[in-house]
Amino acid sequence: MKKNLKFIALCCGIMASASMTAQEEADSLKNWKLGGDASLTFTQVSLNNWSAGGRNSVSGNFLFNSFANYAKNKSAWDNSLTLGYGLAQQGSENLIKTEDRVLLTSKYGYKASNKWFYTALFDFKTQMTTGYQDPPANTQVISEWLSPGYVLFSLGMDYKPNDNFSLYISPLTSKSTIVLDDSLSLAGAYGVDPGDNYRGEFGASLKSVYKKENIIKNVDFFTRLDLFSNLADEPSHIDVDWEGRINLKFNDYLTGVASLHLLYDHDTKTTEMVDGQPVTRGAKLQSKQLLGFGLNYKF
Repeated sequence: MKKNLKFIALCCGIMASASMTAQEEADSLKNWKLGGDASLTFTQVSLNNWSAGGRNSVSGNFLFNSFANYAKNKSAWDNSLTLGYGLAQQGSENLIKTEDRVLLTSKYGYKASNKWFYTALFDFKTQMTTGYQDPPANTQVISEWLSPGYVLFSLGMDYKPNDNFSLYISPLTSKSTIVLDDSLSLAGAYGVDPGDNYRGEFGASLKSVYKKENIIKNVDFFTRLDLFSNLADEPSHIDVDWEGRINLKFNDYLTGVASLHLLYDHDTKTTEMVDGQPVTRGAKLQSKQLLGFGLNYKF
């Protein structure tokens, strides 16, 4: 009987300890808001003896968005990660990259007033795999991992009237451009001096984010705008990174995606082929548009 009582007491002790540990973990997570979504769109065209002509094609696009936001007392710490990758192929040609990006943002704020926060922001952007200037031939490399890579650190004020919108203004911003690929570095790509792997800029920046679930029934909306001006060198040349995205929900797993991404960077020169030879031109507005239907999972 005593052995049974000891065993029961031991079990109760273990259960109490586990309950306390679980409660501590729950308490540590109650100030966090976590979530995100992942989507996969896929299209295929297969032709056989098709009199109207055409070519077989296949394409797929994957997009992952996540966030981890912490809020307690006067502190607010917002973190987000976006990963995107897409490929397309026509016939037996080489694969063509249609999407490739890594975007990590971490922003810590300390409340100054009801809707304003003293804020420090870290922002990192790059791509995962090799990009080519001349797809589908794929002979002229235009980008690699960390070629370019952009690291931005800034101090400023963040206006957050609610969970859907934030406007961050920074008069103190450091922007670093990284080009690790030797051939791109020697060519002075993305604004680095020929042969250098790094370029530093100092200026001011603005970052605005708005997101809204069910802005109308079964339609989610997201938009982001990043601006940067190098105050030490041609401050009138403002780098622009804008993205807008609409998700249409048919049910819990099927969705439609429409997005538009616009970029302008004065240091990113364009290349055109003239008589079979690449010729460097000035900076131009870059745009990417996506319209697709596929699978979506929200967590």
